[in-house]
Amino acid sequence: MRPAVRAARLSLCLVVASIAAADTAQTPKPLPVAPLSDDECAVWARELSFAASVAEHDAKAFAAHLHEQAAFGSGSPQPTRGRDEIARRWAGLIEGKSLRLRWYPARVTIGGARDIAWSTGPALYQKLEPGAEPRYSLGAYQSVWHRGPDGVWRVLFDDGLVPRPATEAEAMAFQNGRREACPRG
Repeated sequence: MRPAVRAARLSLCLVVASIAAADTAQTPKPLPVAPLSDDECAVWARELSFAASVAEHDAKAFAAHLHEQAAFGSGSPQPTRGRDEIARRWAGLIEGKSLRLRWYPARVTIGGARDIAWSTGPALYQKLEPGAEPRYSLGAYQSVWHRGPDGVWRVLFDDGLVPRPATEAEAMAFQNGRREACPRG
């Protein structure tokens, strides 16, 4: 496939992702999800694994989920580019000493390009300092995944919505909305 066609396809994925992210920015509620294909479920599992790498403070596993030429903050004027730079910038979040970040997929879609997938879902930020206000903030993420020649899905583009303050009840709703099992077709 020509590079220009691939770039146009990925740009379209990002536009769709940014539009759909507005849907997941509200308080997370379990959404009815159409049955997903086996490939979409593989991305669902990979997204959960990616989130687990941060929850388990595993910088090596986090980096293994990144495409070598990934771009994070892909909707910003200055995205962070490249696996090593992204891992360096995320080191504090992965350490998890002052802020805990959790997320999970709510939707995964693969279109006509079987090696590109889009995922989105809610994200919860929790400040760990005693008495921190607001303690919780709720946002959303969207990621574009690429399946490499080795068959492994890696994040190519990632972005999210600026989190807003959230209540304890919204934080519990986030936790209760998490589904480990992919809704298979």
